Amino acid sequence: MGKDYEVGIEATVPAGPDQVWDAITTGAGVSSWYIGRTDVTGSTVRTAFGGTPFPESTVTADDHPGHFAHRTETASDGRFQAFEFLIEGRDRSATVLRATTSGFLPGDDWADEFEAMGHGLALFHATLIACLTHFTGRTGAPVTAFGPPITDWPAAWDTLHDALGLGSSPAPGDTTRDGGVVFHVNPHTLGLRTPEGLFRYIRGFHGTMVAAHVIFPPADADPGRWETFLHSLHAR
Repeated sequence: MGKDYEVGIEATVPAGPDQVWDAITTGAGVSSWYIGRTDVTGSTVRTAFGGTPFPESTVTADDHPGHFAHRTETASDGRFQAFEFLIEGRDRSATVLRATTSGFLPGDDWADEFEAMGHGLALFHATLIACLTHFTGRTGAPVTAFGPPITDWPAAWDTLHDALGLGSSPAPGDTTRDGGVVFHVNPHTLGLRTPEGLFRYIRGFHGTMVAAHVIFPPADADPGRWETFLHSLHAR
């Protein structure tokens, strides 16, 4: 037993096809919206999150400027993950992007992982659209920080929302105390946009709150700042 899954997004972004292509096919581009830091070398895509490497992914389609895809090697239990991007230029300043992530989770205990993965992928896709809409042509620095273990997640989210100046049930378009704008929210994630970058808070699969931000120079990209912030929430 296991679970097939597919999570996708379609959006028109104010960026040219080549700018969208760079965002999905280069290490610097992917690191500006996905999780952790990504390197693209030849036909291999490597991502590391918090120092932990993900399984290598092999490019399966590289048809500039319209189609790029890559897929992890299939494990003995059938687990895999595949990413596909379709790009359609509309004019000089607009592009339709279709992004789909699919895969298979093996075993009978797939439900919790599937829930976390689905919410996380929705956030990353939304971050890609936000990056191409508000930071077109710029390269961000990924910042990852981990808070302490959490046992009461509703209370943890309430504490975070209060610290940011948000209501108890934030929605896209809501603003924080310092002028940040919510660009995505679901039960496991919160995404904010400021002129400095894209700030994302995630319910980590192993029980900690994770700050997985993308900071755009010249803003401060020190992860220690965010680790201190996450630990301060726990102390409130």
